Amino acid sequence: MLTKVIEQSKIDHFTKWFDRADKIVIVSHVSPDGDAIGSSLGLWHFFSSQGKTANVIVPNAFPDFLKWMPGSKDVLLYDRYKDFANKLIAEADVICCLDFNAIHRIDAMGDAVLASPARKILIDHHLHPEDFCRIVISHPEISSTSELVFRLICRMGYFSDISREGAECIYTGMMTDTGGFTYNSNNREIYFIISELLSKGIDKDAIYRKVFNTYSESRLRLMGYVLSQMKVYPDYHAALISLTKAEQSRFDYIRGDSEGFVNIPLSIKGVIFSCFLREDTEKPMIKISLRSVGTFPCNRLAAEFFGGGGHLNASGGEFYGTMDEARKVFEQALEKYRPLLLGKG
Repeated sequence: MLTKVIEQSKIDHFTKWFDRADKIVIVSHVSPDGDAIGSSLGLWHFFSSQGKTANVIVPNAFPDFLKWMPGSKDVLLYDRYKDFANKLIAEADVICCLDFNAIHRIDAMGDAVLASPARKILIDHHLHPEDFCRIVISHPEISSTSELVFRLICRMGYFSDISREGAECIYTGMMTDTGGFTYNSNNREIYFIISELLSKGIDKDAIYRKVFNTYSESRLRLMGYVLSQMKVYPDYHAALISLTKAEQSRFDYIRGDSEGFVNIPLSIKGVIFSCFLREDTEKPMIKISLRSVGTFPCNRLAAEFFGGGGHLNASGGEFYGTMDEARKVFEQALEKYRPLLLGKG
């Protein structure tokens, strides 16, 4: 049995909306990852099974290794079909905001969502949610938004209506947002949920292969190059990897090719904190990805130095400046957090 994490009043409130709604729009954050797409499609499959007209809209494209997911071809990209997306958002009865805590995280789509008269619900697991939805289901202690979607559907009394396709999407979101269940995944209830998803007929081994073992040759060569340029800071138990736009072009980079790179330095003995700096190919900024093991709070460092946030062991942010400047800021952060990195804080 699962703990009743979500407040019953919020379950009841959303159930009333759901019963009356005909048109539902699901939105998620810019540069959607596995949890964003998994939770969105998991909910989309459920709504569709109940005869609702549902649409998933995301700000821009998502990685190729997620395009096998059932329903992924029906995900609408806002930056390509803005007018049609705005029409769907404006006409929606309910808008479900998944896997983001602030309206700017859906980029240009934010204005349309705020302007829509639709009832809005937030389902998310990031800290400090903004107040832009009437119902807020926010649980940072939960591993992923996909897990929250599973809990919501079950609490509404519809577990039996979760299809194999929906279960595949939910599982994918849970798996990717925990690094294959290697962080933020010590709660035993996660594994109860996995067993329930397995009962729907999913093949978790096949899902793992589709997500993690279907990359291109150029991606593997890119990984080798990035690791050859890695800088290790033994005095801080930290490591830094980076990737410029020129380097991405050299290796025929496509969206998602650098997925998981930030985790690799953590396999080095003594390294508990890893940072990945990647120049964005669409905006003049550097994307910051941070990972840690143990109790080092990379989310605190992300918030203080890179205007970001996230979870204790997995977080990120943005930096507007050159790669060299970003490296210097990272090194300043290491010095500031040295006591915690050395276990003396």
